[in-house]
Parts: sequence; structure tokens; C-alpha cells
Amino acid sequence: MSRKFFGTDGVRGRVGTEPMTAPSVMKLGWAAGKVLASQGNSEVLIGKDTRISGYLFESALEAGLSSAGIDSRMLGPMPTPAVAYLTRTFRAAAGIVISASHNPYFDNGLKFFSGDGSKLPDDIELEIEAMMGEPMTTVDSAELGRASRVNDAAGRYIEFCKSTYPSGSRLGGLKIVVDSANGAAYDIARRVFEELGAEVIAIGNEPNGLNINKDCGATAPDNLRAHVLLERADVGVALDGDGDRLIMVDHRGDIVDGDEILYVLACARKQTGELNGGVIGTLMSNLGLEHALADMDIEFARAAVGDRYVLEMLNERGWVLGGESSGHIICLDRTTTGDAIVAALQVLAYMRESDTTLSALKSGMTRYPQMLLNVPMKARVNLDENPAVRDAVGKAEQALGDAGRVLLRPSGTEPVVRVMVEGRVANDVEKICNEVASAVGIALG
Repeated sequence: MSRKFFGTDGVRGRVGTEPMTAPSVMKLGWAAGKVLASQGNSEVLIGKDTRISGYLFESALEAGLSSAGIDSRMLGPMPTPAVAYLTRTFRAAAGIVISASHNPYFDNGLKFFSGDGSKLPDDIELEIEAMMGEPMTTVDSAELGRASRVNDAAGRYIEFCKSTYPSGSRLGGLKIVVDSANGAAYDIARRVFEELGAEVIAIGNEPNGLNINKDCGATAPDNLRAHVLLERADVGVALDGDGDRLIMVDHRGDIVDGDEILYVLACARKQTGELNGGVIGTLMSNLGLEHALADMDIEFARAAVGDRYVLEMLNERGWVLGGESSGHIICLDRTTTGDAIVAALQVLAYMRESDTTLSALKSGMTRYPQMLLNVPMKARVNLDENPAVRDAVGKAEQALGDAGRVLLRPSGTEPVVRVMVEGRVANDVEKICNEVASAVGIALG
């Protein structure tokens, strides 16, 4: 069945255009409610980030769920991984996050979690898609769902995050700059690190509904880098708007991306015997990560791009550590989904236990030069069948040899094809990437 609403990470779009309109979100709430009700469940948690349209969609979602006879428990601004955790602890039927993650304020979306705190299974998403084609109805007035607020949601999640840090240890003596992207973790992130004893300089913690992810957070780490150097901090931590992506900065001001964070955590887990298998990355993961892990006899596998696919492969193999270059880091031995705060705490714990800087911990991995270009796509085109594109990719792969890669990938959230080239020499990578992107651009018209 083709999908009209769900993409690789829930439902997402520009506010005011389908599917992110009040009527469509209300019907999505109703459709999800009808599917859940058929399974005998009657309570859903709703969280959101700080973008202004959250008020609109929170009300619409609650109305749709209520009309299907489902109770809503409102969490207010809450990181995506917090909603996953609370859904599990409340034994709710599902959790829904109103967020467009790292996108600007004018976008929004819905992310769904099942009762165990993991991404909604494909078969349930397909049932909701099918239900969207049915006429919307309302249960009898006596059976309408009720809405209530969970007043201690933030405190519950903060205590959970702290519980993932080694018992009896603290962050005292560490100076940390925390950039919350003016998003869902704007208050929670600071409190977690402070309560564990760190000196925290908080930035990106003044949301106004319009400034989420704007020149701050995990998608714009230069702001964090400047503050780390200015404050002479030990480390910087940047989250994205919904708190599931992590990018760090070491004391030298070097940006530490998701691949390097995975490498550091793999080293830590191997040292303690907690690795339990290998590491899952994605098609976009840097070759330097793969080679560094191989040097330590750690198996590495690539999933399709998207944290849900990383999670699927982790579960299939029974492994616990995986993630993406963009900063989605999944530690299944600590939680059920990508969680920026939890992942940061694992890195900080390793720094503290080894009495080593983040700069030193990541030094065993050498990043290969990598270039990524987004080529606008007006309509879907099978690039594999285009002779000019095939020829350009073939020449690129021949020039790069065994120490490079070419990847063409249509985005799951934007109308673009991502062209990625990776190799040993930066100038060669840039030249080859531009050549391949030009061929793709011509093919896409």
C-alpha cells in the first residue's frame, strides 16, 4: 500500500499545507484513535516542541482522539525521547509528538510511538493510512475521550536521564555549554546536567515559537563552538528542536558529529564489555568510522538512512549501539529510541571515568573528507535507469577506488536528491561531487 501521510519519520510538512492543516491533523488523531481503540487501548500521551503551531495541532489532535473515544494526556513541551519514555512508563496505548524535529518553525509534524516506547510498527501506520480514507465519525457523547495534563512530566524524564549516568558518579568540575536549539529541551537539558553537578552555560534556551533551530542547536553547531571557546568550557552539547539529535564540541572547539560520538561510545562499551555485538550506522556514515571500528575488531553494518531503520537493524541483530552522522544516537542498553541527553551523558561518563578529554577520546578515528549536495527534485525519477547518471557515478567510483564512496539518495522529508561523495583527498571529493550532482540535476530537469 502506498503511503500518503507517513514518511520515514512520521508525518511532516509545511504548516497550512496538507497534511499539516488543522482538519487533517484532527482526522489523523481520529484515525489513530480508531486503530488503537480496535486493539482495546484508550489512552494516548501528547507532547510537542516549542514552535508556535504546536498550540493549533495539539488542540486538533486532542479533538480527533476524543471523537474516537480515546483519552489524551497532555505533556506540554517535551523532547521526543521523553514522550517515548513516558508512553512506556504510563502504559499508554501510544505517544504522539507534535514536532518537525530539526526543521524551521514554519514546518511541523507528528511522530508516533507504540506502547513500548518504540517507533510505530509499519502495519499500524498502514492501518492508520487506510482509516484516513474512511468518513470521520464521532462516538456517543458518553464515550468521548477526556483530556488532562501531566504536571510532573518534566521531572519524571529528568530523573530517568540521570538514572542512565553511572550511579555514585557526578559531573562536578566539568564546565558544559548546552545549546537546546530553543526547542523542546530548553529547560530540561540544563536541569539534567546541573543536577548531576556540572557547571552549565545554557544557550538556545529562550524559545518564542519562531526561533526553534534558528542559527542554533545541532544543525548549526558553530554557535555552540563559539561559546565553548569563549567560556573555556570542557565540552559543548547541542540538541535539535525535539531533543533526539546530538552534536558535541570538544574543548579545542572541534565539532564532534554523530559518527565520532558513535566511535567514542563503541570504545567505551568495548572497554566495559557492554557492546554486545557491533555497531549500526547508515549509508551516510563516514568511512573513517567503519575503518576505525575494524581496527578494534568491532563489526559495523549500514542501515538505510533514518533512525527507525537503524533501530530495526539493531533489534534484528540483538545489538545495542547505533546511530547516524546527523546525531541520532541509539543506546538500547539505556533507552528505546534516539535520545540526545542520554547519549551525551554516556560520552560524559566515559570522559569522567577515563579522565580524558573528548578531543583525545575521538582521536582514534580519522574522518574521510565528505561532501553532500542537495539537488532539487520536482518529480520522482529513477536515476538508476539514466545513462548519464550511471556513467557519472561509474567514473566517480573508478576515480575514488576502494577508499571512497558515491551515494545518491532521495530525501524522505524534502523534495531533493542527496548526492554524497567520500574519499581520501578533499579536492578530489569536491570535484567529483559537483560532477555527479550536475549529472543528477540534468536528469531531474
